[in-house]
Amino acid sequence: MPYVLAVDLGGTKCSAAVVDVKGQIVSRRTVPVDVSSQSAPIRQIVQSARDLAEGVSPKQCFAAAGVAVPGLVRRNGTVWAPNLPGWERVPLASRLKRSLGIPVAVESDRNTSLLGECWRGEARGKSDVIVLMIGTGIGAGIMSGGSVVRGAHELSGCAGWLTISIEGSPNSSAIGELESFTAGPGIANAARKSLREGALSSLAKFDPSKITAHEVAATAREGDQMALAIFRQAGRLLGFGVANMVSLFDPEVVVIGGGMAGAADLYLDSLRDAMFERAQPLAARRVKLTVSKLRDAANLLGGARLAWQSLEMGKSKKERR
Repeated sequence: MPYVLAVDLGGTKCSAAVVDVKGQIVSRRTVPVDVSSQSAPIRQIVQSARDLAEGVSPKQCFAAAGVAVPGLVRRNGTVWAPNLPGWERVPLASRLKRSLGIPVAVESDRNTSLLGECWRGEARGKSDVIVLMIGTGIGAGIMSGGSVVRGAHELSGCAGWLTISIEGSPNSSAIGELESFTAGPGIANAARKSLREGALSSLAKFDPSKITAHEVAATAREGDQMALAIFRQAGRLLGFGVANMVSLFDPEVVVIGGGMAGAADLYLDSLRDAMFERAQPLAARRVKLTVSKLRDAANLLGGARLAWQSLEMGKSKKERR
């Protein structure tokens, strides 16, 4: 069959797409995630597959499926996703395989973003790659020598927990220091703090509880000095985190992705300067720092790549027999 099903299951939305063997997205749909029960997101994925199959069964339309999840995929196939109620040990792959009748591969979203960038994005042809996903949280997909770095407990890439300052923050012990300062909510919190301390900004017209990173970015692009300073500082702290990863892994390329990639023009220069300041000098001079062009398609393409790879592995096993 010429197509696979790719799914990007997030904490707030679920996207699904039909993807061909060359990585072209033929069609896609996105719905808000139903968190009314543990099984609700699984039913949504199945329904999305049926809708995309357009009148035939998913088994007739798709050769396999690849699913990105916002959490940990254990080696026994169960999923832990803290933003989805009841998702401590959900056997997602087996449940979807039973419902769809096709092979299903499941992977953490930080690793699918890595696969997507290596297949169709800024890391094509590279074997040593870091894809830093910055959004509501922060995670990193890491490839070294052509292999995904996973760690003993499938926890490699929890980049939001990098320590990048002496002071820490009130949320450091809960979500990690880098994440608490530089992810989307951290940007919004920095704006609220500056306003409480009397800084002048057009953000003062907003209800403080309604300020998000999106408003801070829009205000910065209007020339607001407080908002610009917030992004410069966030970029500097991100640069310290990237410096640590560059020094540890010596990648060929670091790709900035996730929702905050859309505001990279506001912090990329300060990120780059801080990376050069703190990273191992030879590694810093050789690494390419770039912003993803795939944006929200990275996880879908990574899921599709995972599905195609699982089929190739299955075929190789049969041939060896």
